[in-house]
Amino acid sequence: MTSTADASATFLTQEAYDRLKAELDHLSGEGRHEIAKRIEEARLEGDLKENGGYHAAKDEQGKMEARIRQLQALLRNATVGEKPADDGVVEPGMVVTVELLGDTEKFLLGSREIADDSGLEVYSEKSPMGAAILNKKKGESTEYFAPSGKAIKVKIIDAVPYDG
Repeated sequence: MTSTADASATFLTQEAYDRLKAELDHLSGEGRHEIAKRIEEARLEGDLKENGGYHAAKDEQGKMEARIRQLQALLRNATVGEKPADDGVVEPGMVVTVELLGDTEKFLLGSREIADDSGLEVYSEKSPMGAAILNKKKGESTEYFAPSGKAIKVKIIDAVPYDG
């Protein structure tokens, strides 16, 4: 865990960090043991070239190992903190409502890992819009530049801590 934010760090609430750490512990312990057992059982069925169960288990093992590496990197570079204050200032861990291109849009600013399965759209604080609205207050307007170079105006309508 890191206590100070830096450009490569991902903000996680303590709850999100704990949930992801538990997932990592399960995958790298019991999960690896379970998949190894399934691979061995499938291997005993005979010819590996045409053994669908063996190939499916090996594919699942590859996906699980990729998730383990992803979680390790995420947790290693995480800045863990409490939910942000409910002060209307945009920061990671806030649900932000903005007026953008004539529409109102609501999203979580931060990591997809904070949102879990909430269904909320997530924008990184490192994205062009996320960086532009970071530390802005409710009612303020700013702009950011699209990849095309066009300036896009955005107004902060609301910013409240995520309660997921």
